[in-house]
Amino acid sequence: MVSFSGPFLWETLQTCPRPIWLYGMGNGAEKLLQQCRERGIKVTGVFASDGFVRGQTFMGYTVKTLSQAEEISPDLTVLLAFGSSLPEVMERIDAISRRHPLYAPDLPLFGGEVWDRGYYEAHRSELEAAYQLLGDDQSRLVFDNLVRYRLSGDLSYLAACETPREEIYRLLDIGDEDYFDLGAYDGDTVREVLAFTGNRLRSVTAVEPDPKNAAKLLRRMPQFSSDPSFTLVQAAVWRESGRMRFDAAAGRSASLAEDGKSEVGCLTIDEIVGKGKCTFLKMDVEGAEEAALLGAKNLLKAQRPKLLFSAYHRSGDLFALPELLHRIEPSYRLYLRHQPYYPAWEVNFCARAD
Repeated sequence: MVSFSGPFLWETLQTCPRPIWLYGMGNGAEKLLQQCRERGIKVTGVFASDGFVRGQTFMGYTVKTLSQAEEISPDLTVLLAFGSSLPEVMERIDAISRRHPLYAPDLPLFGGEVWDRGYYEAHRSELEAAYQLLGDDQSRLVFDNLVRYRLSGDLSYLAACETPREEIYRLLDIGDEDYFDLGAYDGDTVREVLAFTGNRLRSVTAVEPDPKNAAKLLRRMPQFSSDPSFTLVQAAVWRESGRMRFDAAAGRSASLAEDGKSEVGCLTIDEIVGKGKCTFLKMDVEGAEEAALLGAKNLLKAQRPKLLFSAYHRSGDLFALPELLHRIEPSYRLYLRHQPYYPAWEVNFCARAD
């Protein structure tokens, strides 16, 4: 595994001689500003893409365009405060990075500590153990580059280890499957897998807790209302069944949350599959991946389906999830892939049992 000795992002920013500007607004920018304040890092201003600037203020800053920010601070340093997989947006970010030093701090989406020198040193042994579980050279490259990126904020590490989404399906040899999609949103991944397999899936079960997202799925995929091989389960996935607080305000990122304004029913994966058959299981459950795996012990041991699950929602997912899967069912061979996205919000483990 990579041995990282710096420069560490937060230490770099604490001693940065250039004016620091945030690029972007919203929840990510709020979290980033809070981190900067806690670490004694002065932020000079906030800028956004030209089409989003209307003279508004954000967290006490008047939002500028990049050209306006450059007039104020010609030698500025940029902190990226939002995420995107759109090629034109990623190219815009790359273009800015060619003009100014640009960093993309990695902040956990759903909990955990920020990756810094202390976090890295505290989890070195766990990172090493997870690295040893990886099944090929590309996985090890992705792992190394993710660690480097999270500690440095340098996006070039992500660009150097990207592969297209379809490569995961080829790696898992996806074909005639009984497919369970957990965190189905509006059916986007179901449609993606159907397209990849040429509509050869034997059955599809979509699990989505948010009523609005479930309604979108039914509108966009009428098969779930008319075809008995397509099943929609409106529930969240957890380590045990019951009811929990739920935050539906985030749309695509709707998630279980202690301060959620509504409640949702929770089921385990073992309960959802029941006596049925599952050959391919995808989990993108907004930070509940660890709990979901814990609720799938019977399935993982008895049927050992192909797996695809997110590895970026919580700070420790990169090392905690591989260790947990290996503990539940050690026959799985584990792979790690990163699809194009700034910052590292499309990082996924995939696994097949030997």
